Amino acid sequence: MGAETPNKVTTAAQAVFLSYASQDADAARRICDALRAEGIEVWFDQSELRGGDAWDQRIRHEILDCALFIPVISPNTASRREGYFRLEWDLADQRSHRMARDQAFIVPICLDATPGAGTDVPESFHRVHWTRLPVGETPPEFVVGIKRLLSLDAPTTARLPAGASPFPATTGRSTPLRRALAVAVAVLGLAALASLLITKPWISKPAALVTTSNAPYSPGAAPTAFNPPPHSIAVLPFVNMSGDKEQEYFSEGLTEELLNSLSRINELQIAARTSSFSFQGEHPDIATVAHKLNVGSILEGSVRRSVHTVRITAQLVNGSTGYRLWSQTYDRDLGDVLALQTEIATAVASALKVTLVGDVATKIEVGGTRNPAALDAYLRGTKAFLTVHDRRRDEPVAIAAYTEAISLDPNYALAYAGRSRALGVYAGQSGGATLREFYDKALADAQHAIALAPELADGHMALGMILTDQGSSFDFARARDELKQALALAPGNARVSRNFGINAVYMGHFDEGIAAVRRAVVLDPLNPASQVALGNALLIARRYREAVTAFDQGIGLDREDPEGYGNRGLAYYALGDYSSARSSCEAISDNEFSEFCLALTYDKLGRHADARAMLAKFRARYGDSAAYQYAGIYAQWGDRAKALEWLEAALRLRDGGLFQLKTDPALDPLRNEARFQAIQRALRFPD
Repeated sequence: MGAETPNKVTTAAQAVFLSYASQDADAARRICDALRAEGIEVWFDQSELRGGDAWDQRIRHEILDCALFIPVISPNTASRREGYFRLEWDLADQRSHRMARDQAFIVPICLDATPGAGTDVPESFHRVHWTRLPVGETPPEFVVGIKRLLSLDAPTTARLPAGASPFPATTGRSTPLRRALAVAVAVLGLAALASLLITKPWISKPAALVTTSNAPYSPGAAPTAFNPPPHSIAVLPFVNMSGDKEQEYFSEGLTEELLNSLSRINELQIAARTSSFSFQGEHPDIATVAHKLNVGSILEGSVRRSVHTVRITAQLVNGSTGYRLWSQTYDRDLGDVLALQTEIATAVASALKVTLVGDVATKIEVGGTRNPAALDAYLRGTKAFLTVHDRRRDEPVAIAAYTEAISLDPNYALAYAGRSRALGVYAGQSGGATLREFYDKALADAQHAIALAPELADGHMALGMILTDQGSSFDFARARDELKQALALAPGNARVSRNFGINAVYMGHFDEGIAAVRRAVVLDPLNPASQVALGNALLIARRYREAVTAFDQGIGLDREDPEGYGNRGLAYYALGDYSSARSSCEAISDNEFSEFCLALTYDKLGRHADARAMLAKFRARYGDSAAYQYAGIYAQWGDRAKALEWLEAALRLRDGGLFQLKTDPALDPLRNEARFQAIQRALRFPD
């Protein structure tokens, strides 16, 4: 609202005008009190002035004279179509247009997670990422930033650009990074800080490591400098503005589809879904996201869905400066969403001054649908199949949703590829008599997806995985070709790069495979699956110490991932550090990774009865479907005859684990055996 008449003579050059909706008076009072406690003059009206000449003259005078204008943005301001605060905002916006571009004036505050993109505020409010002060709780660094801005008229001090914030957006909790950034920007000015970031990059904080009493501590990889590649972007989950929490799958799904669309443009580098979605619900500032993901720009926005239409707002923000590079609001029929992905991707590329090569629409829209109901079903399937860490899925729900999408649009290639992947994972978990049936269906779906859309990377990846896995023809040469084709079609897709890399390592192409998995880590740095995949690749390449470090990083990102603990134990085991191997594998027990690791480790520690008990537990869990793993255990126990018997059983049972045989360290004691060499020849591994 307007200004409170001060009890002393006010120096307009040092006064702050606080503008808010009447429903936000309590939050505005908290902000006002925090500023006044530090001697800052705040013009803050609580008199509920009515409109008229007196109000008009007073408010216009104060907005024209104040040093800083702080609009308080909230759901209340977003929902109110009329209000005196809107006139105040317009007056401030008009004044800002008369100012030099480097003059600080407007400092927006947001009381919740209301997105900047597409919000009904004046254009000048969009020039910087907003400061988040939930319910008006005002941390000390915000007050320091305001005090610094009020002294920026000194000729030796650099000014912030008009409307720029002197502090990162905050959730109200102070951190050393936020405090340092707040002071640095306020003292140096945004342009000076950007220069500092170029000459002296920030060092990102390394992932936390698990240091439980029964898990050994190992130093993680050295932190990397903030040095974003050109045209690198992270796409944050678009906010669901539909007023219905059940529609979250739709806004999340559209975000992922847009992310995938951008990743098909070779000229752009897009942070992968898991890393971008890891910030969901946190409302971090732009600089934090950019530094954690090492990207130059952030794309954020919102989705509002109605029965037949959708409104999508989006804005692209510079990760270092907080400047808005581009924003747009789109109102479309639901059937036009596929073309809208192309439109947004092209606009983003243009904002980054990227010259696109080839038919962008063909790349982006490959395999999609224009049937709104089919799209809805597909997004529901994706929600069920993918979680933040690509684990804890609900495959039956995903399979049913993908099937619904296919029935609504029989030419929906992406739905076939999605169902193929879900069937493959479900088959591996189900086992038994249905195993072959599931894999045959998954194989048929992958082949049909490619027939419908030969340029669809998802189809080639699905086919490559099925050809590699259980119940297939063990056509490893073709599997490698399919994964290689997927990588050529989608070099910016972290999941494709990760799967190709693991396949390459098991086929004996260590350098190529490790490079591909490292690329997946770059694209998806906060995804534990990428770090664990790198650990697995290094383990297979016999680079055990490096593998331990990679597993440490993965465990630091997901302390509940049994694969990370179990396979880190195997790396320690290979190094001869059996005590650390036992500790790591016992950290999370009762899973296949730990049971395999402990069967080997207990034997080396002389605990032979415990080793046999662990093998018995493993067999009770999986029966003959884990024949390949039993061979590895017996090989490490020194019982070559039993190991070879189980390998031959695995071949008869078409055990998917056999694709590891060519390079698996656990089988090294068998490699000179004629029976082993006969099995390897029968599998026809590519050179």
